[in-house]
Amino acid sequence: MARILACGAFLKNAACLLDTDAPGAPLWSVQHGDLSDPAACEALEQSVRALLAQAGGPIDAVAHDLHPDFFSTHLALRLAHEHGVSVYAVQHHHAHIAAVLAEHGAHQDMARPVIGIALDGVGLGTDGVTWGGEVLLVDGAHCARVGHLSPLALPGGDVAAREPWRMAAAALHACGMAEQIVPRFAPTVGEQAARTIHAMLQRGLNCPQTTAAGRWFDAAAGLLGLSVRQELEAQAAQALEQAAARYLQSHTLDVRSSDWAVTPDGHIDVRPLLAFTVIAADWHDPAAVDEAAARFHLTLADALSTHAVAQAHLHHVRDVALGGGCFFNRILTQRIASRLASAGLNVLQTKNLSCGDAGLALGQAWVAARMMTTGWVGMPHTNMAVSHVECA
Repeated sequence: MARILACGAFLKNAACLLDTDAPGAPLWSVQHGDLSDPAACEALEQSVRALLAQAGGPIDAVAHDLHPDFFSTHLALRLAHEHGVSVYAVQHHHAHIAAVLAEHGAHQDMARPVIGIALDGVGLGTDGVTWGGEVLLVDGAHCARVGHLSPLALPGGDVAAREPWRMAAAALHACGMAEQIVPRFAPTVGEQAARTIHAMLQRGLNCPQTTAAGRWFDAAAGLLGLSVRQELEAQAAQALEQAAARYLQSHTLDVRSSDWAVTPDGHIDVRPLLAFTVIAADWHDPAAVDEAAARFHLTLADALSTHAVAQAHLHHVRDVALGGGCFFNRILTQRIASRLASAGLNVLQTKNLSCGDAGLALGQAWVAARMMTTGWVGMPHTNMAVSHVECA
């Protein structure tokens, strides 16, 4: 079929060389870290050139993330031009699901469509919005977005991902409780900061939208007082998971279906969960915080899995693949997998591959290979094929 170089993600970057005719495992670079670091960019370029030297022959294509500004995208375009081969842009969450399918492909017939649940913190969507709470119908090179978490504002843009209190403020605003932002957060972040974020949300200034599950976790952690600012990626989400685990060690919960809703166009709205459980919880009471954290996990999992089951039945699909960094969360993963299996669906997860961005390059290469076999045309620099034309 083809020999494809994939340049990977922006975070936890690793590159991959996939030879679809070779029986062995794909060749991987080392993990370079985040491409905001110039040293990581330099290391990535050295790694991909080393992979090309190991290829045992010419490559047929280069794959990269949809985002046009990533160093990995620029590098992919450059390499495609140097080698005179096609270049393929692959939407981030399509690649997450494809990575799962690629890992299972040697043992199962993955020619059939699957439902994918892709949950992470960031990935450019086909509509220009940051995605990350997605239910997808994936059929090889084709990907359709059949559901997603309702969007939340990112007050201040990317900085909101580092300051969960901002996401908590966005959640209050989304739930019609914006008047609580200043009294709730002024004591910890200062009056001026709280008032500024309140004003930004009210006016919609510098508040891009995101459907990312990671930001909903940040919002819940911020509302429960578990994290104001985070120094490490997923620090807030981990604190929320630890709180949930403490409660679930000795308690069970009945999830209320009234805590979420799904609109006709597939928006999975968990604002009722926030309004009636997370926001309402006494964040000064550790027991109440732990219970709210547990209910957040189980309800979010049930909302996503219920919609995935409905879509699987609608599209006559029997496999559901789980991909994205949020699946490092054991409570979320076990609950979703259990609910899907109870509905008679076959659940596919990564085995040796990272479910997060470190494994993304394999999914990029897998999609590009299928684009080539189905007649998609990619060209260096111009007329780039994009894996997501039906993802809308």
